[in-house]
Amino acid sequence: MGISKVTGIAATALLVSSLALRQAGVRAAATAPILATSCVAYVVTVASHTAVNVPWILGKTPSGRFPLWSSVLFGPFLMLARTYAKVKRFLRKENVYDEIAQGLYLGGWPFMAKHLPPGDPSVVDCTCELPRSSFVKVDEYVCLATWDTRAPLPSQIEFAARWACEKRAQGKPVYVHCAFGKVMEEVPVSCAQF
Repeated sequence: MGISKVTGIAATALLVSSLALRQAGVRAAATAPILATSCVAYVVTVASHTAVNVPWILGKTPSGRFPLWSSVLFGPFLMLARTYAKVKRFLRKENVYDEIAQGLYLGGWPFMAKHLPPGDPSVVDCTCELPRSSFVKVDEYVCLATWDTRAPLPSQIEFAARWACEKRAQGKPVYVHCAFGKVMEEVPVSCAQF
């Protein structure tokens, strides 16, 4: 299920909950946070829909951080995204990453240092909703802000592939990650293709 469907369902559930609480006599001030979170989720639902697809709306910077305005405006969504990623990782009990070619790893968001592959890898981050972890060096990091279940633009892919090939030529391993990083099948990858 895509992110727009998940956030749309959550937004609707929050809206219905807010309205039900108001009908039950709960004051508006008490239901305002639920209603506000529902509105944020609806904005994310529209922004992440395949027909719209605007990951820049969250404001993730090239260094993998979120500015204050984004943290305030989208805080509920950003916190829920981080929590969901952590819980899903814990429940799946799968490898965080897989080596798909020598020195090239594919996986999920590394929110703990032990989630990184060996060799102090350079990181290609394909998420717009999850931050760069503090143990990932800024000068060894590239952000391709992309919604979960969506693909980066062809120009982003080309840029990241060239960057990764430069890092591999320097002998550095490269870790490409999205939110969850499920490898379905082995894919032959070569820097000569780029």
